[in-house]
Amino acid sequence: MKKEDCFYLGKIVKKYSFKGEVLAKLDTDEPELYKNLESVFIALGNNLVPFFIEASSLHKSDLLRLKLEDVTTEQDADALMRSDLYLPLDLLPKLSGNKFYFHEVIDFTMEDVNFGAVGIVKGINDSTAQALFEVERDGTEILIPMNDEFIKEVDRKNKKVIVETPEGLIDLYLG
Repeated sequence: MKKEDCFYLGKIVKKYSFKGEVLAKLDTDEPELYKNLESVFIALGNNLVPFFIEASSLHKSDLLRLKLEDVTTEQDADALMRSDLYLPLDLLPKLSGNKFYFHEVIDFTMEDVNFGAVGIVKGINDSTAQALFEVERDGTEILIPMNDEFIKEVDRKNKKVIVETPEGLIDLYLG
């Protein structure tokens, strides 16, 4: 399994018991969706290694307590600390309407209601306070805030994101 075929689920942050149990901080608004997993991929070095889950439960609502097969001691658990967890993309719950996963809209065409064709969504920058669409237009990068008020439609069938940005925003990049 390759990382590009998976989505980031979270990170192992703590040991829970002397029997090798660990706590994982999940990168989701709905951790309860992932409390009955059979297996998970753990990033070890440059590889994704599958681990079967013997038992799991939510711990303090946002942490997932995991008992992994063949992880039976504190030393085994230590080896997994700070490791990232991944799941195959096909396990992502389907979203509809204007909700979307960041990876889903890459290479979609962006259109603005007033401006017209903006360009191609090349990435999402979520390292800032406000996530941004990174849109490429004839070699120029245009950053569009990922704001619910701006996003008018996510058209999966035609691979388009339709936005309505404040007047002049797109022109700032093209001036």
